[in-house]
Amino acid sequence: MAALPTSRTVAVIGSGAMGSGIAQVAAAAGYTVKLYDTRPEAVSKAIAGVIGMFNKLVEKERMSAADAAAAGARLQAAATLADVAGADLVVEAIVEDLDAKRALFTELETIVGDDCILATNTSSISVTAIGAPLRAPQRLVGMHFFNPVPLMALVEVVSGLATDAAVAATVFDTAAAWGKSPVHAKSTPGFIVNRVARPFYAEGWRLLNEQAADAATIDAVLREAGGFRMGPFELMDLIGHDVNFSVTRSVFEAYFNDPRFTPSVQQQELVNAGFLGRKSGRGCYPYGAGAAAPQPRAEAPQPCPAQVNYEVGPGTHSPVIEALASRLREHGISVPLRHAPEGHASGEAPAFHCNGAAVYLTDGRTATARARDNQHADTVLFDLALDFATAKRIAVACADQCSPAAFNAVVGLFQAAGFTVTRLDDVPGLAVMRTVAMLANEAADAVHQGVCSAKAADIAMQKGVNYPRGPLAWADAVGVGHVVNVLHNLAAGYGEDRYRVSPLLRRRQACGAAIHA
Repeated sequence: MAALPTSRTVAVIGSGAMGSGIAQVAAAAGYTVKLYDTRPEAVSKAIAGVIGMFNKLVEKERMSAADAAAAGARLQAAATLADVAGADLVVEAIVEDLDAKRALFTELETIVGDDCILATNTSSISVTAIGAPLRAPQRLVGMHFFNPVPLMALVEVVSGLATDAAVAATVFDTAAAWGKSPVHAKSTPGFIVNRVARPFYAEGWRLLNEQAADAATIDAVLREAGGFRMGPFELMDLIGHDVNFSVTRSVFEAYFNDPRFTPSVQQQELVNAGFLGRKSGRGCYPYGAGAAAPQPRAEAPQPCPAQVNYEVGPGTHSPVIEALASRLREHGISVPLRHAPEGHASGEAPAFHCNGAAVYLTDGRTATARARDNQHADTVLFDLALDFATAKRIAVACADQCSPAAFNAVVGLFQAAGFTVTRLDDVPGLAVMRTVAMLANEAADAVHQGVCSAKAADIAMQKGVNYPRGPLAWADAVGVGHVVNVLHNLAAGYGEDRYRVSPLLRRRQACGAAIHA
């Protein structure tokens, strides 16, 4: 299929932030756009706002004056719904209510031509359910944009059970012609982004609830080690806890209370209290004049240990450990490699040793459990980082049996390599690793269940919520086997179905293949 020609007309129903944003993108791409709202004054305001945005782009030299004038001229106000009769694509961006959307599309069917494509910008309602009452549900498709529409690249093209594949393909190509990064998705709760993103918030709440660290520290670890633009708590404060909690609860209920999507009681309490985030002046953090930003925790400076080596057990290989060893060497720290004998306890995975401490990448067990299993009391775990060569911070945890001297030696080692070292309480999987593992697990399940392709899952999370790496590509980088072990150990440690491993990850582990193989 091909995109709709620019000679065709696009209608947008609803002139709020999403509707006006969609109208702006379509007009900039060369289409005549008819904008309708039940409030005529809202349409006039929206068109004036879009033209103002075009003028700002001219000032920033990102759009020529001629192009801005032409795009603005392509915006037309529709006085009545009947005025969109000649449209070839109608995009609905009204209130997120099933009955309201059904009523609108049912009326539109009596107005537009039989070849007109109907698209809903719903973020959470089943496209199948919206289309059920229609005479021709095959022409209804989801066209889920992300806010702010002109800046966010992702468009989820969502097919309901009745959606014609040719219709979805046309909308996909049209979104691409508008300069977006579209992905195909099946109409299931949360589509791709709102489903796969749930663990980013949920694991943050788990860490806070288990007193691994305070919100500011967890956010700092996810930002400065994980590479996320914002940590979960500052992001939820930005989104609004009422909105975020509502999405989590709707996905949880839509999946018949699957424990993987269990909402947080702590977040519910914030909503009950009216502590909704930035818009209310208080959320996980205080806002407003005089509000002091909480500072993340960091360990006091320690000397670099005199002796360090990097031990590899039989048959083991870890690009993560090798990347960390490279950083240590770049900072002038000698890290000789030695091979552990067959059957040696540390043969389970590569490890660093310094001043008697055994230092491992977290595998989902607590440091305390790992010290017991390895029969080495002075065990310290470190968390995952997006890029060990550039990460500013690293999170660590030590076994309850570990001596202060051994722990401080590890702190000194990482500080000598230029890391800010943050100690978390001894929680399974630490912060970045458990978050990434759960994101990858959810994305893998979406692929396994035919919601989307692996490529689409990664594009969606990078373009829709600005993740530094697609979760499935991240699983490949860490090693699918290691991700599976983390999830297995989390499930065993908590005794919860929440951490069950996706069958797709198990299959990839069994055959030794990457997800993107």
